Amino acid sequence: MRPPFLRWLERLLFLTALLCLGTWAWVTLDARLYEHRQERRLAERPHRATSAEAPAQPAPPLAEGDYIGRISIPRVGISASILQGVAAQTLRRGVGHIPGTPLPERGGNIGLAGHRDTVFRGLKDIRQNDTIELTTEEGSFAYQVEWTKIVLPKDTWVLAGEGKQSLTLVTCYPFYYVGSAPKRFIVRARRIEKAG
Repeated sequence: MRPPFLRWLERLLFLTALLCLGTWAWVTLDARLYEHRQERRLAERPHRATSAEAPAQPAPPLAEGDYIGRISIPRVGISASILQGVAAQTLRRGVGHIPGTPLPERGGNIGLAGHRDTVFRGLKDIRQNDTIELTTEEGSFAYQVEWTKIVLPKDTWVLAGEGKQSLTLVTCYPFYYVGSAPKRFIVRARRIEKAG
């Protein structure tokens, strides 16, 4: 017969495992339900045609967590909601639009951030010339990857506008680092006209 201490330890570990599993299930379900509701909302609205020559304008005010649209990078298996802001709950539900950067329909350098261990895990396999598509209520916007770079968190120059329409994706690096990663992985893409 096992000592009482081991029985209590076994029960404690079992309860801890149930709590962790329940938390994971709740977070996953919350993100999926939110994404499903927003996808239906986006599909119900007509898209307006936009040109790659649209002038750069400041983004309209949005609240933290407001739904903006969807990002898709088919070759690396990324498809996620884009939400306003970079708060913990926002990034748990999808990709965050970095405040202070424009929205796709406004032109300029759009900044999007996501967790390396969830929505942006596929960025580890991204390559030059891969296509990225953003879909919002204003229409669909295509981008082609120009370069990737590893920088320090203080290197905010990657979000600066360069007078052209571009997209900057930001996630932590290294991808398989345990804990708070010390660097950032940057993907820069330029706006292109969609084929067809």
